Amino acid sequence: MRQRFLLLSLVLASLAAVSMPGLAAYPDKPIRLIVPSAPGGAPDVLMRALANQMAIQMGVPFVIDNKPGGSYMIGTMEVVRALADGYTLAYGNIVSLATNRSLIANVPYDVDRDLTLVGNALRAVNLMVVNNSLPVKTVPELIAYAKKNPGKIAFASDGNGTTAHLGMELFKSMTGTFMLHVPYRAATAAITDVISGNAQLMMANTPVTGPHAQAGRVRALGISASQRSPAYPDVPTIAEQGVAGFEVVAWGGLVGPARMPADIVARLNAEMRKALASPAVQERYRALGIETAPSTPEEFRELSRRETEKWAKVVKFSGAKID
Repeated sequence: MRQRFLLLSLVLASLAAVSMPGLAAYPDKPIRLIVPSAPGGAPDVLMRALANQMAIQMGVPFVIDNKPGGSYMIGTMEVVRALADGYTLAYGNIVSLATNRSLIANVPYDVDRDLTLVGNALRAVNLMVVNNSLPVKTVPELIAYAKKNPGKIAFASDGNGTTAHLGMELFKSMTGTFMLHVPYRAATAAITDVISGNAQLMMANTPVTGPHAQAGRVRALGISASQRSPAYPDVPTIAEQGVAGFEVVAWGGLVGPARMPADIVARLNAEMRKALASPAVQERYRALGIETAPSTPEEFRELSRRETEKWAKVVKFSGAKID
């Protein structure tokens, strides 16, 4: 009788372990990675490179699911509503985890309550480019032209609240210039209009603007970081061209639904770090002018809070809002 009781106890314990996400063999099926922007944009390109390497390491496919629109809120809400079993992740960045809090009155999710922050993955600087017909070749020339022609320069962005938008609002506030903001649903559409001349300027992540500048389709004026980019060593920073202290750096990483099991979060963070250190991802990111910047979940959450405070001041100055 005692032996039967022990056997039954072992069976029940095994079943309980299998039914608990944190204790089950993970992963044993494809992992869905939501990218809250359109295919071909910087987040999409960067996450595909990371996901491909993580898939090799973890032995299961990563399925990219693009959910653009709503200032990253549509895609973010998909992961908020998902099961917290580690099989639905999303790209979370400066927009979804920081600037939306100031720009939007009723964000449908709370970063601290509704999301698990797995870890930051990258830092991306912006490259300011202009249409080739605009008669400026440097940042000082742009400032002078904008002051002589207030409101005649339209700058494109990949949406309200992105660094392409708020970075230009910061630039305007620091230079005393006035330029019109034209938001697009996707970075690819925005840069296409700068190339054609429907908009005159864009300051967006280097994966979006860099290839077109290198091909001569647009003219590069400046880098948004405090130091020159190794990928674009001949392009001076905006700060060194007279806008002292100007710095805009985008960032992003992996997030999941709230209350994900701690062991799964730890596994994903470790696999992300390993993937970011791999030659394949390092080479891909370096070619795009992107820095790998892995963090712990706690560091990622602190980054979100710190950047929320920084950009709230820019939003207040600019008066930018999203209805």
